[in-house]
Amino acid sequence: MMYLTIAVLCSVAVSVLLKILRQKNIDIRQTIVAGYPVAFLLTWLLLKPDLSSINALGSAWGIVIALGILLPAVFIILGRAIESVGMVATDAAQRLSLIIPIVAAFLFFGEMLTGTRVFGLVLGFLALGALIYRPQHKNITTQAKQTPLWLFGVWAGYGIIDILFKQVAKHGTAFPLTLFLSFGLAGLLLFIYLLVTRVRWQGNALAAGVLLGALNMGNIYAYVRAHQVLHESPSIVFTGMNVGVIAVATLIGVGVFKETLNRINMLGLGLAVCCVAVLFLA
Repeated sequence: MMYLTIAVLCSVAVSVLLKILRQKNIDIRQTIVAGYPVAFLLTWLLLKPDLSSINALGSAWGIVIALGILLPAVFIILGRAIESVGMVATDAAQRLSLIIPIVAAFLFFGEMLTGTRVFGLVLGFLALGALIYRPQHKNITTQAKQTPLWLFGVWAGYGIIDILFKQVAKHGTAFPLTLFLSFGLAGLLLFIYLLVTRVRWQGNALAAGVLLGALNMGNIYAYVRAHQVLHESPSIVFTGMNVGVIAVATLIGVGVFKETLNRINMLGLGLAVCCVAVLFLA
C-alpha cells in the first residue's frame, strides 16, 4: 500500500502546488513547461522506455500527438479550475473522468454495459452536476459564470486522455514509450507557444516547474508500481487511488485553504465516492 499512498499524496500535492501558484499570481504555463523536461528525464530513468520500438508506432503517432497537445492544455485548465472552484471539487471532477472511457467503450468499442455499471454512471453524472452547482446571485461575476466550464474541462480533458492512453495500449505500444514521447512533445509545443507569445519569463515559475514535474512523474510511477505489486487486486488500487485523492483533497482544501462547500457540493463528494466504489468494486 506504500506505492498507492505515495501516488495519492503526489496527485493531491500537484493540486496544492497549482493552488499556491495561482494565489501568488505566478504564470502556471511557465511552471508546466519547466516541469516537462523533469518528467521526461524521470520517465527515462524510472520506466526505461524502449526507443527501438518507435518505428512500430504507425497510426498511434496521431494519438501521441493528441496527447502532446492535450496534456499541457488540461494542466492549464486544472489550474484555472482550482482557482475558480477550489481543489476539493476540482480533484473530485478529475477522478469522475473515469466514467468517460466507460461510456466510450459502450458507444464506440462494442463493450456491454451491465446494470451495475449503468447505476455507477448515473451516480457519476449526478455527482458532477452537484459539484459544479453554485447558488445564483444577482450580481454574478464573469469568473463565477465560467466556473462550471473549467470544472467540465477538467472532467472531459482527463477522460479523453484516459481513452487515448487505452487506445495506444491496444496498438501494442508500450506505455513507458508513449509517456516518454508525449511528455517530450508536450513540453516542446508549450515552449514554442510561449516563445511565440513573447512571454515574460518568471524565475520562480520555472523553479516551481521542477517540483511539478517530479510530483507528476512520482504520481504516475507510484501508481504503476502499485498495480504491479497488487496485480491480483486492480480494483483495490483504482478505487483506493480515486477515493483517496478525493478524501485527502477535501481534508486539505477545507482544513488548510478554508474552501467552502455548500450542501449540494458535499452531496456531490459523497456521490463521487459511491460512483468509484460501484464502478470498480462491482
